[in-house]
Amino acid sequence: MEAERYTTENHEFWKIIFSLLLASLFIFANLYAVQPLLPLFVTEFQVSVSAASLAMSLTTIGLIIGLVVLGFFSDRSGRRTYIIFSLLGSALPFFLLPLVESYTWFLLLRFVQGFALAGVPAAALAYISEEIAPKNIGYATALYISSNALGGMIGRVLAGFLADRFSWQAAFILFGVTGLFLFIAVLFLLPKSRHFQPGDVSFAKDLEGFWFHLKNPSLLVVFGLGAVLQISFTGIWTYLPFHMENPPFSMSLQSISYLFFVYGIGVIGSPMAGRAAENFGLREIRRAGVVLLSLGILLTLSPFLWIVVAGLCITCLGFFTAHSLTAASVGQQAAHHKGSASSLYLVSYYIGVAAGSSLLSPLWLVSGWTGLVLFTAFLPLLYLFAVTLYRRKEKRKST
Repeated sequence: MEAERYTTENHEFWKIIFSLLLASLFIFANLYAVQPLLPLFVTEFQVSVSAASLAMSLTTIGLIIGLVVLGFFSDRSGRRTYIIFSLLGSALPFFLLPLVESYTWFLLLRFVQGFALAGVPAAALAYISEEIAPKNIGYATALYISSNALGGMIGRVLAGFLADRFSWQAAFILFGVTGLFLFIAVLFLLPKSRHFQPGDVSFAKDLEGFWFHLKNPSLLVVFGLGAVLQISFTGIWTYLPFHMENPPFSMSLQSISYLFFVYGIGVIGSPMAGRAAENFGLREIRRAGVVLLSLGILLTLSPFLWIVVAGLCITCLGFFTAHSLTAASVGQQAAHHKGSASSLYLVSYYIGVAAGSSLLSPLWLVSGWTGLVLFTAFLPLLYLFAVTLYRRKEKRKST
């Protein structure tokens, strides 16, 4: 007889949540730690703003490749191993990065680190969908996504604070040591999979499953939304340090790093979004999240710091509401090859991170903060409008 899936009443449910929270905290702190340090890299390595942004985008490209590769293998050999060893593989480069003097080698190590980071996001959502009862999947996913937000916040704030107080090298060593401790903790805490069914088909069949998802219009809309959300969100946060170090704010790196505390809104917003979606519907709450995201971005045009901070808070609330519900819908819409479907969503999501990090640099150089804000604020609204028109057209065809 098949074992029942875990609910919020089970102790194992909370062990899963706590283990994935620890893993996610480190993975996303690792990924985003360099974001507030980009102005520092411009000075220390004598590179351009565009080149400095590669510290984010190349790590993300490594992550994207890892998501595709490790997502396939997690469908065949299980989720738990990839989650655990992702922590070890992504912690070790932190001990090498402070030793390099060439920015090219720095970027290469960040690329490798990005690949190693992929084990957790490639397997976590599929693990949740397999081990958690359907009625609690949305809530569990929202809790996991909220830890993404918390990890991103901790990584940015801690890296910026330590780099300004000591050095970025000291910050990276601390990240590496923390990663090793979390690897040991998750190794003993994360329950073994009880419902994973390994793929017994050829790798070619797995590829067919991959392409099957790309032929599903509903999933393509979700993948596209993931990319658009991140282009806007990452674009704002990548160039915010450059904006805030200039007049009228003229803030120090340490002060700028404190702005990333507003990511705490995402920690609260994701679980609230999961609960609200159960009562009012996923699409409705997700649409509200997108509107809040755009509104918050527009508020950052203000020359007053308190309005900028309020806008960043609203931006985070809107983004994590929309993102958590979009991620939750992937596992529900994919009938099989859930690991590949989750990986495809995350691939599109992190394509948005890479694009928001580096591809928007020409817009920043030409139009400054105003041009960047207007583009990133209206992009998700225009995407939602286009999707709505498409669905209405398809509905007319079916009737």
